[in-house]
Amino acid sequence: MSYLNPVHYTFDSLLLYIETQEGYVTFNQCFPYHCSGLAGRQANERPRQGKYCFNESIVLLLCRVANLYFLFLVLLNWVPAVEAFQKEITMVPLLVVLIAIAFKDALEDYRRYLFDKTVNHSLVRIYCSKQKAYIDQHWQDVRVGDFIRLSCNEIIPADVLLLYSSDPRGICYIETANLDGETNLKQRRVVSDLPLQGSELTPESFYCRIECENPNNDLGRFRGYMYHSSKVRVGLHNDNLLLRSCTVRNTQTVVGLVVYAGHETKAMKNNSGPRYKQSRLEKRLNRDVLWCVILLFSMCLTAAIGHGLWLQRWTDPIYSVAEQVSPTLAGFYVFWTMIIVLQVLIPISLYVSIEIVKLGQIYFIQNDLALYSEQLDSGIQCRALNITEDLGQIQYLFSDKTGTLTENKMVFQCCTIHGVQYPHTQNGAKEVIPDPELLKKMSCLQATSLCGAEASCLQATSLYGAEASCLQATSLCGAEASLELNSIVDFFLALAVCNSVVVSSSGRPCHTVGGSSTTATPSQAGASRESTQLGPGTDLVRSNVALENPRDPTADVLTDMGNREEGLGAVGAPNVGTEPLRVSSLEDPAFCHSGPTAANEQLIYEAESPDELALVHAARAYNCTLRGRSGDELAVELPGATSRLHVSLLHVLPFDCTRRRMSVVVRHPLTGRLVLYTKGADSVIMELSEHPDVPAGEGYVNIREQTQNHLDVYARDGLRTLCIAQRVMLDDYRAWQKGQLLAETSIENREELLLESAQRLETNLTLLGATGIVDRLQEEVPETIEALQRAGIKVWVLTGDKQETAVNIACACKLLGPDDQILIANCGSKDACDALLQDLLSEVRGTGEGPGRPTLGEDKALPAAAVGGFVLVIDGRTLEWALQDELKGGFLELSRQCKAVLCCRSTPLQKSQVVQLVRSQLSVMTLAIGDGANDVSMIQVADVGIGISGQEGMQAVMSSDFAISRFKHLRKLLLVHGHWCYSRLANMILYFFYKNVMYVNLLFWYQFISGFSGSVMTNSWILILFNLLFTSVPPLVYGVLDRHTPADTLMERPELYSSRPSTKVYGSSTFWLTIMDAFYQSLVCFFIPYMAYAGSDVGVLAFGSPVNASALLIILLHQIIESHTLMWMHIAVLVGSGVLYFVFTLLFSVWCVTCSPPTNPLGVETLTISQPLFYLVCALTTVTALLPRYHARTHTHAYTHTHRLLVCVQSDRDMYWPLFLFKH
Repeated sequence: MSYLNPVHYTFDSLLLYIETQEGYVTFNQCFPYHCSGLAGRQANERPRQGKYCFNESIVLLLCRVANLYFLFLVLLNWVPAVEAFQKEITMVPLLVVLIAIAFKDALEDYRRYLFDKTVNHSLVRIYCSKQKAYIDQHWQDVRVGDFIRLSCNEIIPADVLLLYSSDPRGICYIETANLDGETNLKQRRVVSDLPLQGSELTPESFYCRIECENPNNDLGRFRGYMYHSSKVRVGLHNDNLLLRSCTVRNTQTVVGLVVYAGHETKAMKNNSGPRYKQSRLEKRLNRDVLWCVILLFSMCLTAAIGHGLWLQRWTDPIYSVAEQVSPTLAGFYVFWTMIIVLQVLIPISLYVSIEIVKLGQIYFIQNDLALYSEQLDSGIQCRALNITEDLGQIQYLFSDKTGTLTENKMVFQCCTIHGVQYPHTQNGAKEVIPDPELLKKMSCLQATSLCGAEASCLQATSLYGAEASCLQATSLCGAEASLELNSIVDFFLALAVCNSVVVSSSGRPCHTVGGSSTTATPSQAGASRESTQLGPGTDLVRSNVALENPRDPTADVLTDMGNREEGLGAVGAPNVGTEPLRVSSLEDPAFCHSGPTAANEQLIYEAESPDELALVHAARAYNCTLRGRSGDELAVELPGATSRLHVSLLHVLPFDCTRRRMSVVVRHPLTGRLVLYTKGADSVIMELSEHPDVPAGEGYVNIREQTQNHLDVYARDGLRTLCIAQRVMLDDYRAWQKGQLLAETSIENREELLLESAQRLETNLTLLGATGIVDRLQEEVPETIEALQRAGIKVWVLTGDKQETAVNIACACKLLGPDDQILIANCGSKDACDALLQDLLSEVRGTGEGPGRPTLGEDKALPAAAVGGFVLVIDGRTLEWALQDELKGGFLELSRQCKAVLCCRSTPLQKSQVVQLVRSQLSVMTLAIGDGANDVSMIQVADVGIGISGQEGMQAVMSSDFAISRFKHLRKLLLVHGHWCYSRLANMILYFFYKNVMYVNLLFWYQFISGFSGSVMTNSWILILFNLLFTSVPPLVYGVLDRHTPADTLMERPELYSSRPSTKVYGSSTFWLTIMDAFYQSLVCFFIPYMAYAGSDVGVLAFGSPVNASALLIILLHQIIESHTLMWMHIAVLVGSGVLYFVFTLLFSVWCVTCSPPTNPLGVETLTISQPLFYLVCALTTVTALLPRYHARTHTHAYTHTHRLLVCVQSDRDMYWPLFLFKH
């Protein structure tokens, strides 16, 4: 539930005119900066998530159709001509329902109110112009244009444009766990081209104009401009924005400008509150309520016609209205009177009861210890409160693979370098055991110091040259050995530097690289340097050249490149003699934060993905250790190094889903050359490395072939594969850098320009090797998938992995059995896809023995029950064609014939399209489950979306209806809780229809003997409270606690999940059978007392007493017959309801004299109950009315039990078919 601001402003762009000496706006006392484009705007409204407003809550309650219907009846009863009861009595049902709903909403809103109050009263330091200092203010007082100052571990109160950071590189680390659940650190940067200050930013000296886009909910995008006083325009991007609810980490102080506040922040724009979905059961309920409306109008129309005919037939009728009213008009009045009398036919309390029952069901689901993970300290979250019963009707399940079926805790399993494979089968999550052969090859590096004070032979020789003077002294000899060792060093160096890993340790929260070094480069000597002290133990070294022309953003980079290239000599030619290695000792103070630094300290790596973490740990196992990171340098240790090497980081091209790779441009620490290191998907890197920049002979071709063979083996073993490549930069880097800077500073089409720029650089790569990372299955995944398939649920796996990897994971998790037959769908064109789908469909419809089709096991002559099904495996390109309008029919028909479907190399959009296609075209109940941001669209499209709180953040969880911690919990959630929830709610809804129709018909039958006058045979208080109070509590207990089948049986026999389709529990046939049973019982309940008291002198209320008592007993005992389990709470509620009715009627009869005019119930009930005939009539009526239902339920239970046995026997035959081979 979201709260709308009382005043809503619409404007094309958000213009922040910051006060200057000329003065756009005046200072406020404590909030100096205002938006001139938002004139009259109040202080930032207090963000709140609840309604907690009486008027607003009443409006929302009255917006419900059922509540409006009963409000109409209340107003109708105030019309004298059609008045049926006292005016106050007809208000009771509506008031009770509104009070119940309001009480429930009030409890929920009160919790939200307390949370909002805590958040709104959090403190933040805002700049005050009067005091010329930052003062503490509440979050609710933050406004657009305010300067705020944040410290480490402080939560950000608004969307803030980063203008200053105490980090010398202008970087601020934030943790977005409150937004997306990801605990890994992310970097944000100060707006580019801001004047460098030696001290903290002063708001009075800030002369800029900012223009940015309208508030929106896109967390990954921010666009805007900043105009400096010199009229220079700088682009603003998402890297410059600190989002509300994030936490500042590893940064001492930051200062920023508020651009979005309150409900305009991106976090609040994404906060839509609890998800509301309408379940399939509720949709059918709404249709049946319409049938009840039709039935109500039919009964009222019958009464109106009957009353008109009564008046016309009898000249002096007993029951009549005013003499001046014609029969037609009297019938019209009676029609509306009967609408009031028979109002309980529309089950207003049913909607409230369903909400209460679902809350009870959710309570027991969330407190189920079997759905709790001790390892993650996490249980199930029910985020959608209205679809618990849909869990019991799932027919198709769509699952992600990585992080959903697997742990998403990557373990470095093997690698191939220079065409040679090195297995690492004994590795752990963070402990990599080096391969002995690879260690032996790298031992030559241990024999020489790469970074000593004296120049070693490796320092004097290019590792890229044909000669290898030092290497020839080792067991490896010749140019080929030199090339292989070069590839090994570059491979692990790429693993160490081509990432976004943040390094820390227990004693120091951040390891960064400063400017001090033991040796200066020529380029450093040519530029004057200044050192500015920004914090304890932190030196900032910057070039004055960068300040000479702040308007030209390329000056700094190009000048620096020119200086560096002068030290190298000719571009691209190494000149190590003029570019000595920059090294630092292990006690180098260049690493930030004070404190002791030991060489063997325990480093802590924080990565944005578990793949990066595994690769950095693997590099460290071979002494290629990442020690620290800054904005433009990395500190690494290489084999044989006695000191740390400083690697200049010139550019980073981050990973994105389009390129499917990440690249860094660095200055090689050993050769001084500019090198591009790239890691990414094997299909992409292998294509980009087909024509390397350097001359390649047959040896390189053989290396690519061997690497591809190893990749195929890794994929068949179910490993995640990444390729590593490099490119030595020549004179083309400067030209590319100019284009890259233009793309980075662009506002329009920035993403497209950056993509084109990256693609221009990442070409002609040289393949170094590949890695294989294992992502182990979660516990009990095979058992869960097997149980779901036995339950009749078709399981589809939608993944971005290779086909071989996906197939092997599917085999491991028992999605594919040894006798299943695989259908491969890989096509190169749309026409070929169409032809292939038709061929496969014909093959499946035929004998099922297609020639040349791969199988997972030996195809033997097996019984029909044991023959495996078909499994379709389709790649992303073929899937794209299959989802088009012309081909989706054939794809869907083929998929229906298959036991399971594997969609490989699929994009997030394709995942959602597949789910939408199956859901809409087949009209089936779908469930999607995933753990990452790429699964969000699929989760939102499905009928039921489930997120797994795993290693990829909480975006899938926040978009889901239910959140679980492990895939295995899906088994009990569906087979047990889903089965129970659906069975309980379906039977409870039918019971509500039954009891309402049954009791209303008693009033309808009375019209036949009362001239259809609209009168009733009971007092109005009992009539109103009968369904509202006396018979309303037992169905609630039944809907929460009834168990159709024990949990152990449902877990052991998953076939019971699909053995009762929805049409058997609650469908058209069961609905009309229930209505017919209610008609029968009402006939018995009315006419047996009528015949028993015929000819006597009993009054109307005395006649109605046994009718009401019999109806109560019949309805309560009917509940017992329908219940599958009887607990003490069931018995207590049933007995309590009966006792409450009789106590109320007796007290009403004794004390009430004028409670129900014009009738007088005084002494009627006490007299009637004292007569033996009352008990005889009640007993006979109850037995006669319930006897058919009892016999029907007995036969149904016997049939159900037999059916379950047959299902279980059939399941045993399928599982243990050899035991049944010779039974015939």
